[in-house]
Amino acid sequence: MLRVSNKGRAIPESPIRKLVPYAEAAKKRGVEIFHLNIGQPDIKTPKVALDAVRNIDMEVLEYSTSNGSEQYRNKLVDYYKKHRIQLTSEQILVTTGGSEALYFTIASITDPQDEIIIPEPFYANYTSFSIAAGVNVIPINTSMDNGFALPKIDEFEALITPRTRAILICNPGNPTGTLYSKEEIKELKKLVVKYDLFLIADEVYREFVYTDEGHYSIMEEEGMDMNAIMIDSTSKRYSMCGARIGCVVSRNPELVSTVMKMAQSRLCPPTIAQIAAEAALETPQSYFDEVRNEYIDRRNILIEELLKIEGVNVVKPKGAFYCLVKLPIDNADKFSRWILEEYHNNQQTVMIAPASGFYSTPNIGLKQVRIAYVLKKEKLIRAVAILKDALEKYNAL
Repeated sequence: MLRVSNKGRAIPESPIRKLVPYAEAAKKRGVEIFHLNIGQPDIKTPKVALDAVRNIDMEVLEYSTSNGSEQYRNKLVDYYKKHRIQLTSEQILVTTGGSEALYFTIASITDPQDEIIIPEPFYANYTSFSIAAGVNVIPINTSMDNGFALPKIDEFEALITPRTRAILICNPGNPTGTLYSKEEIKELKKLVVKYDLFLIADEVYREFVYTDEGHYSIMEEEGMDMNAIMIDSTSKRYSMCGARIGCVVSRNPELVSTVMKMAQSRLCPPTIAQIAAEAALETPQSYFDEVRNEYIDRRNILIEELLKIEGVNVVKPKGAFYCLVKLPIDNADKFSRWILEEYHNNQQTVMIAPASGFYSTPNIGLKQVRIAYVLKKEKLIRAVAILKDALEKYNAL
């Protein structure tokens, strides 16, 4: 009998995108939807990047090299230098988005049935990439009660087995907005060096940090050049999610050469998008300052409005542009579908992402949702007002 693979069936639906059919149906009914479910900023893409695409002058749209344009990688070296990270262009491999960078990395460092330890809740696609590579995710739980703080190192150590190959963190975190400190990175460094593990850090939200301490990259930490792998992307930094340009960064030459073989199998990252990404590196610091201040305002307004709703619990994010919100409901998956399928407030509703899909452990986060504060402030206020009304009507049913 014809059937798809077990791993294909095991890959979960995206908690961010699985409700899209219900949202599309609502739009066809004339309902306006405030999208709080997805990290698609409404911030304008830097003009310098868009102009670079508009002004392309070429007669043949050629392949780039498999590891990405050398000119782009050289400019990335200069970019990282501004962030206290010293690299060569050979230590950077350009990918088709951060997603490909993550998949190539996981596939390059693991064999089937190997294990990767990840603090949960975590970006849902980590599960999908791991299943596709035949790898087991070993979750280590974090709690809203202590702000989703990094678990103690001895808790990580207790999970290490002969099959463990890596620890994967997202810093700042998606979906929690948690920011790991320099001291916490140093503790993780000691652990991965002790057990010969890789430390993978998804750092795509580096520019979105709202504390005075700032962001500390694993690539700044000395003494683990062979262990550290950084994942990066242009999507959020320059509000150009559709470009699909990311990179794997490591000083481990064997890791880079292994990822390169995978990169060769898909030929190259998109040429036009690399042109846009290269031009985006000319974006002035004032752009990031303005964007950061805008997100701080959005975060503060969102948290303030959410806490006016009885029974809601939320942790104030220190970075990225997401927060996990515990709602006074029985089941967030059911509520998130109901609010699209059966509810509206003056022909308006909201789309949110059920948080259960960000956990690997079953039956955790069932009352939580992820909210992305990527809309203008007045829209956020209206969206929370709709959410409040929806909760009252849902719980009255």
